[in-house]
Amino acid sequence: MSSPRTSSNHPIRGARRSSTRSGDQPGFLSLPPDRARVLLFVAFRPAAFALAVVVVTMLVTLFTAGSDLTGLSGAVAAGWLAVHQVPLLIGSTTVGLLPVLPTALLLWAAAREAVAATDTEPTRAELGWLCGAAVGGPLLITAVCLAVTEDASGSIALQRPNPLTAFGWVLLLHLTAVLCGIAFRCRERLFEGLPYDVIAAAYVAGRAVLRLLAAAAVLVVLALLVHWSRVGETYGSAEGIVDVLGITLLSLLYLPNAVVAGAGVLVGPGIEFGDASVGVFTVVGGPIPAVPVLAAVPTGPAVLWWAVLLLVPAAVGVYGGVESARVSYDRPGAPWALLAAAGLGSAALTALAALSGGELGNFGRLGLELPVFALAVFAWLAIPGYAGLLFARTFVVSFPTPLMRHPDALFDPDDIDYDDEDYYSDEYESARAPADRALPVRRLPELPGDSATDAAGRYAGLLDRPRAESPGPEQPLEVEAEVVEDQPRGPGAGIVAAAETAPEIVDAEVVESDALDGDDGYDGAGGRS
Repeated sequence: MSSPRTSSNHPIRGARRSSTRSGDQPGFLSLPPDRARVLLFVAFRPAAFALAVVVVTMLVTLFTAGSDLTGLSGAVAAGWLAVHQVPLLIGSTTVGLLPVLPTALLLWAAAREAVAATDTEPTRAELGWLCGAAVGGPLLITAVCLAVTEDASGSIALQRPNPLTAFGWVLLLHLTAVLCGIAFRCRERLFEGLPYDVIAAAYVAGRAVLRLLAAAAVLVVLALLVHWSRVGETYGSAEGIVDVLGITLLSLLYLPNAVVAGAGVLVGPGIEFGDASVGVFTVVGGPIPAVPVLAAVPTGPAVLWWAVLLLVPAAVGVYGGVESARVSYDRPGAPWALLAAAGLGSAALTALAALSGGELGNFGRLGLELPVFALAVFAWLAIPGYAGLLFARTFVVSFPTPLMRHPDALFDPDDIDYDDEDYYSDEYESARAPADRALPVRRLPELPGDSATDAAGRYAGLLDRPRAESPGPEQPLEVEAEVVEDQPRGPGAGIVAAAETAPEIVDAEVVESDALDGDDGYDGAGGRS
């Protein structure tokens, strides 16, 4: 008698299938211990370094000022928020003009940590955990700092900033840093998915932005040297070496802000210092903070030769156009990579200008007028850049040289130094079909004289198998024949009298020379055995 059909004898197949799948592919929330340790480093190591620097700076400041440690916690919280460009309200003074250099260093550290924690081919779950950790740690510290500033408002003149503004700045900065780190780590896969013109445009835009900032830095240094006497006057209120070091350190922290402001002067719109403003064509006087780095700001009327400074962005734009002609496939009728480079460069410099400006108490807003600055940078990179592109396409380079191996990248067919085999990697070379490797380089096979219209059918006979080697010179044919003579007539010869007129019978066969050498199928009489 058969056993009853119970659930113990017949397991549920659906449950077994789901358990196997869950074991093979772990869910989104599953996290190995070693990966959790890496994510903890991503979340808190850059933030810990930043907090350590802020604590040391505040301790040195309080000790040199002869103050106690009553407001240390509030000062550290304010320092953390200031590094993330969160405007502070000290008493009745709004401090929104914050140094860019500490922010840039923190973001570089966060991006570097993301690069070290990212695999070359990450999954969506890994990217989600990484972004969450990179943003969650700083947001947690920001929440603690907001609570500390609210508690410290009774002992020091520091008011809690807007929580939405604080969380928004921290989220934006750290998310940008981790995305840049992931993009740098997975740049090969990212480049394969982007059109080549976009890559070339980013390359040209980055180099143009660096040239403009370098020219602005030279302008700021030259202005400081010209107004060196005013730089010395800013140290008149310093009482001792500690004050001198503090003022110098403050000026060095704000030096990148001054460089971005110098870029605004070079491209034309100028910079605003509250009621005062400085440009290539106009100078409006007004109160300016007495710090050494701002001693480079001119106070007199504009000079006519200052218009020569406009040649700097023009030269940067022209060279950007020449560079676009060398690395992209732009032509005078379709300069799309050049226009994209101008847009990217304008966006990058506008973002830097937004970070480097802000409110500063009674002085008002110090910084650039962002819409005018963005349009000016785009115009300087696009219009002179088109002239450089036209000149380069006509006289310098007629066909570009790609920056990298890319599916959209083409090479100059007239370049005799280029070899097809140098373009393909070893992995691709090993993956090519044998017939593909058998074909000679730079030559197309002789097509059969058919009328097929299907390309696959036309090349099927050539690519299915390698071409056979040539058999060499044609071998001569040998003929083996035997003449059968008439048989002697017998008594019945009269019956077959008609056979006398029949032709002679010839037993002949055409064989190859190789077959004659190794054929044993013939007998001695010449016939088959």
